[in-house]
Amino acid sequence: MSTLAEDILAFIGRSGYKPLKPKNLAKKLGVTKKRLSKFEEALDALEASGDIRRSSSGRVQPKTAAGLVAGVVRRTSSGMGFVIPHEPRPANIEGDIFIDQRDMSDAYSGDEVLVRLTGRRRSGGQRCGVIVDVLERATNTFVGTYFEEAGAGWVEIDGNNFNEAIWVGDPGAKGAQDEDKVVIEMLRFPSQHTPGEAVLTKVLGGRGEPGVDTLTIIHEYGLPDEFPEEILNEARLEAENFNPDDLGDREDLTKQTIVTIDPADARDFDDAISLERTDKGHWLLGVHIADVAHFVQPGSVLDREAQQRGNSVYLPTRVLPMLPEVISNGLASLQEKKVRFTKSAFIEFTEDGTPVHTRFARTAIRVTKRFAYEQVLPVVKEPERHKGKVPAKVRKLLADMYELAMTLRGRRFRRGALELDMPEIELEFDKDGRVSGAHEASHDESHQMIEEFMLAANVAVATKMADLGWPFLRRVHGSPTPMKLKAFSEFAAALGYPMKTAESRSELQKVLSEAKGEPEEYAISYALLRSLKRAEYSPAELGHYALAEDHYCHFTSPIRRYPDLVIHRLMDAIISGNATYAGPGIEGLTKLGLHCSTTERRADSAERELTQMKLLHYLESRIGDELDAVITGVERFGIFCRGTDLPAEGLVHISTLAGSEIFDFDRTSHSLIGRRSGETYRLGDRVRVSVAHVDVDRRELDMRLVKRLPQSGRRKKSHSPAGKSDRSDRKSGGRGQKNRSETRSKRSGPSKKRSRRRK
Repeated sequence: MSTLAEDILAFIGRSGYKPLKPKNLAKKLGVTKKRLSKFEEALDALEASGDIRRSSSGRVQPKTAAGLVAGVVRRTSSGMGFVIPHEPRPANIEGDIFIDQRDMSDAYSGDEVLVRLTGRRRSGGQRCGVIVDVLERATNTFVGTYFEEAGAGWVEIDGNNFNEAIWVGDPGAKGAQDEDKVVIEMLRFPSQHTPGEAVLTKVLGGRGEPGVDTLTIIHEYGLPDEFPEEILNEARLEAENFNPDDLGDREDLTKQTIVTIDPADARDFDDAISLERTDKGHWLLGVHIADVAHFVQPGSVLDREAQQRGNSVYLPTRVLPMLPEVISNGLASLQEKKVRFTKSAFIEFTEDGTPVHTRFARTAIRVTKRFAYEQVLPVVKEPERHKGKVPAKVRKLLADMYELAMTLRGRRFRRGALELDMPEIELEFDKDGRVSGAHEASHDESHQMIEEFMLAANVAVATKMADLGWPFLRRVHGSPTPMKLKAFSEFAAALGYPMKTAESRSELQKVLSEAKGEPEEYAISYALLRSLKRAEYSPAELGHYALAEDHYCHFTSPIRRYPDLVIHRLMDAIISGNATYAGPGIEGLTKLGLHCSTTERRADSAERELTQMKLLHYLESRIGDELDAVITGVERFGIFCRGTDLPAEGLVHISTLAGSEIFDFDRTSHSLIGRRSGETYRLGDRVRVSVAHVDVDRRELDMRLVKRLPQSGRRKKSHSPAGKSDRSDRKSGGRGQKNRSETRSKRSGPSKKRSRRRK
C-alpha cells in the first residue's frame, strides 16, 4: 500500500472524522496540485479494495466496522424510522431495519447512518437496530416559519420530520418578522435529550406571499439558482463568436422540411424531426439534436457548472436551467426559421419498422415549422381543413411521422416494452399567478410520436457505441427481482387482474393494458413502478428493462441533461473518426452517473413537492368541498385517496370511516375490512371525499369519506377471513385511534410547535 493510501486511511480512521469531499480531504492531507492525480488513484484503489466507500454525494467514508450496517434513514412523523441498508446488503438482512424512536439519536430523513442490530424483531420478523453514528447529513439547511416567543427567535421547520421548533437566537435576526418563511442552518440537531439549535441565514418573505413557496423549495432542496457572473460572461462570449453562416464541415440541411413538436409553453427546443422515403421504399428518419457541445467545451467554467447542476429543474412556475439562457434558450435552442447547429442521427427503417442502417453527422438546420403538441393531431387527422394554414409539405411530413411512429410503437410493445408513465399533474393559474385548479396532463398520440423518435435515436447511438466497445454513460434500468414480481402478481390478482407468469413481460403489459381507464389503473401502474428498480445513469451493461433494450443512453436533451452532453462529445469522435475526446474512464463514468442520478432525483422530488404545496394552498380555502376520488393507498391507519378531476391526494384516517366499527388491515388484498359489518375499502375503489384539513407547512391533506361510489365490475369481491387479516396492531382500528392531526406533538412551550393562528 502506498504512503498516500496509508495517510488517507489514517486520517479517515480518526475518532470524530466527518466524511469529506476528495478535494477537501486532499487539502487536509496537504496534497499538492502535482500529486492530485496520485491522490485520486490512491482513492480509487482504496475504494476498489473496499477499504473506503464514497457516499451518494461523493464524500469519502471509512469502511463500515464489523457488526455495523451502513444505510440511509427515513424518519416518520411519529419519531421512529427505518434504515435502508446500502447495497450489497448484509446476508442476514432482507428488508429495511426498524429504528425505535428512542434509538434514533439525532438522525433525520436522508442522513447516512451506522446501525447496530439488536436481538429484537418486530411482529413480522423485521430486524431492529440502534443508530450509533451519523456518517453524513442529507442537509444542514432547512426552511420554516419564523416566530418569536419568550424573548427569542424560533423556527418551525416545514414537513413532519421535526416536531419541535428550533431555537435561532435573539429575535429579529436578518429583519425576520413573525410568520416569515426563513432559511436556517442547523448547528445542533435535536434529539430526545437535547434541543435543536440553528442560525437564521435568509428571509424569503411572508408566508403565503406569491413566489415564496417556490423559494422555499429551491432552498429546501439546495437547488442551484442564479449563475455566477463568470459563467454568464463565458456564455455571452459564445454568443459573440457564433456565426450561423459559417457552417464549416457541417452538412447543410437548412433547405429540408424539419419540424419541432413541444409543449405550448416550452422555452427551449432541443430536438427536431425530418422524415422521407428512400428509393427502396424505406423510411429515413432524421433526429436532429441541438449541438450544445459546440458551445460548451470540456473543462470550461460553463462545463463545470453544467456538470455540478446535472440537469435543468422544471418547477411549476419557474425553470432553473442547467445552462445560462443565452445558450439554453438562445444559441442552442432550435427555434423556428433560425439556423442552428445540430447533431443528427439518420435511421433507415423498413416498412414494418425494422432498423437496417444508421448514420450520424454534424449538421445545420433551419426549422420549417414549430408545433405545440395540441396542434399536431388535428393536422394529421384532418389535413384538408388546414390547407392555407399549414404548407402541404409540412402536412405530409406530419402524416408520415404519425404512420412511422405508430409502427415503431407497436413493434416496441410486441418486443416486450412496458408503458409505465404515471400521469403528471398540470396546475392551472389565474391572471394573478395563483392556482385556480389542476388536471392530469394529456399524453396523446402527438406525444407518442416524438417519444418514439427520441427512443429510436437513443437506442441507435447507444448501439453504435456498444458495437465500438467504447465505455459510455448508459441509461440503465436493471431487471426486477423475482420476489418483487411475485408480490406484484399477487397484488394484481387481488384486484382482479391475474397473471399466468409473474416474470412475463407480455403478462405485465397485459395487466397494464386491461387496467387502463379502470379505477385500478393508477394503483396498478404505481404498484408495478414500485416493484421495479429505479432507472439511473451508469456505464454498467445492465440494459433497460422497461424498454426491453440491451443498449440505451440519453442523447436527445443536451440542453437540460448533462449525461446527454457527455454522449454528444463522444459522438463528435465517432463522426470525425478522430477520438480527440475520449471522455472519462469507467471509474469517472461511474462517479458521474451517480452524481447525475442524484441531481435528477432531487429535481423530480422538488417539482413534486412544489406542485403539492401549490395544490394545498389552493385547497386551504376550500374546506368542506367534495370531490370524486380513487383509493390509491391502503394502510392500517387509513386510506389515501386521489381526486379524479382535481388530482390532489390526501388521507382519510381510519377513525373517521365508520363510527364504532373496528377495521382489520389485509395486506394481501390491500384492504381495510370492517370486523362486524364486512364493509371493505380497497385499493382502486371509487369514493367521494371532502376536504377536512389542510396544513401546507407539513404538506398534509386530511379528507373525510362522504360515500362510496359504484365500483367497477372487474374485480372479484374478496373478504379475507378475520384470522388472515393483519391484526398485529388492533389499536389501528375503531374509536381508540385519534385523528392524525390530533396525534401531533402537544405544543406546550416555545420549544414545541405552536398551534397555527392562520387559516
